Amino acid sequence: MIATVTLNPAVDKTIHASRIVLGSVNRVDDVINIAGGKGINVAKVLRQYDMDVKCLGFLGGYCGELIRDSVEMMGAKDAFTTVKNETRTSINIISEDGYITEFLEPGPQIAEDELKSFVENFEKEIEDCDIVVISGSSPVGVDASTYAKLITIAKDMGKKVLLDASGDNLREGVKACPFMIKPNMRELENLMGRRIQGIQDVLSAASSIIENGIPNVVVSMGSKGILYARKSEDKIDAYYVQAPTIRVVNSVGSGDSAVAAFAFSIANGMSPEDTIKKCVAISVANALSLENGVISKEKADEIESNLKVTIPAF
Repeated sequence: MIATVTLNPAVDKTIHASRIVLGSVNRVDDVINIAGGKGINVAKVLRQYDMDVKCLGFLGGYCGELIRDSVEMMGAKDAFTTVKNETRTSINIISEDGYITEFLEPGPQIAEDELKSFVENFEKEIEDCDIVVISGSSPVGVDASTYAKLITIAKDMGKKVLLDASGDNLREGVKACPFMIKPNMRELENLMGRRIQGIQDVLSAASSIIENGIPNVVVSMGSKGILYARKSEDKIDAYYVQAPTIRVVNSVGSGDSAVAAFAFSIANGMSPEDTIKKCVAISVANALSLENGVISKEKADEIESNLKVTIPAF
């Protein structure tokens, strides 16, 4: 069983428009409302690979019920904590020129007793889970130290924790040394406090993180691919896969898809080489799909079969 934690889920409203003109009336071609949030996207991908998943986080109001229904329909277990305030909506505007514009609401105010209830529920619900994925932002009323607290609880219970966050949540989360983190380039730069350029620089930054107690670092580099560095006995191994050139349909959720692929690979005891190929293949397949977190397994398999792993030199 894999648990996904989404403290700040959202209803993703994806809008397609021929063109967007600021300061003017814009008419759209179509609108799709789907359950979203980084951990929800991870759960979507894992369920498509028939993995047992339960979803934790905060849900409230009409938007919360929409997400709850979607989670149950995908076949994942609903382990959410109900709160009184409304779950947020995120707006993704995709125009024909390929640009994606996002408007992200901050999320509901979480009361102290609601947070306490969630933490108690978290400890109970992850008992039967081997892997815990903690993803995304946190709502108002939940400070960044919560991520470190959840990671510590899960680690003390013998769980492998995968962290995909940014800003203070990432900075605080790494202090608890999860099993894996998956920063993108901007998040890696913010974490290291410096500009990072080129594969060797990415590898150097990832190695530094590993030396500080996090055994697996997966760095997503957009169209350039993914670098995976891991602690192996008394040394660090690294693997890199260049992403194939594609025409992106919707890149939202591609990072989440990579996290799902990593969780799937670890759960199934796959080799590091197969793990990174799986991460790239599923991430790319997501970018070819209109709905984030929904992929073509056949396309992912085709992409994976053509990927080549290279070993970066230190």
